[in-house]
Amino acid sequence: MAAGEFQDFVEVRYGDLLRTAYLLTGSRHAAEDLVQSSLLRVMRHWDRVDEPLAYVRRVMVNQRTSLWRRLRNAEVLTDDPPDRPGPDPTDRILQRRSLLEALDRIPARMRAVLVLRYWEDLSETDTAELLNISVGSVKSQASRGLARLRDVLGVDELTRRTP
Repeated sequence: MAAGEFQDFVEVRYGDLLRTAYLLTGSRHAAEDLVQSSLLRVMRHWDRVDEPLAYVRRVMVNQRTSLWRRLRNAEVLTDDPPDRPGPDPTDRILQRRSLLEALDRIPARMRAVLVLRYWEDLSETDTAELLNISVGSVKSQASRGLARLRDVLGVDELTRRTP
């Protein structure tokens, strides 16, 4: 793929990548940094990339996981981080915030599986390939991750959707 194609890809897919990065990081600024650093890494190898969107997503997940591993012992968790906005009166924004905070409380691998499976709507196979894990691991991580989200959000058995 040519350099012009890279620019076209970025123009078309930047919003999608930013949304995925936001879900992985929980912060707009961190998401922008993640997308930009991932695109810089991908740009170096652009001529060898067959599936650009999947490749950039994988780079983003790998970079976020590496950062999480480096910082996991240095982070101090609080109930109300200072970089989060105050409560918004609309229900949808409150629900979204609660969900993002709940995602912050689950392990990085589970979070990546949930984001790729349910926000990016990737298949189990695509998610497994992207994260370099087995399909069975995707299934178990998704199941456990949803159960953890239900626990964190306080969702009881009666309000769960059945497949």
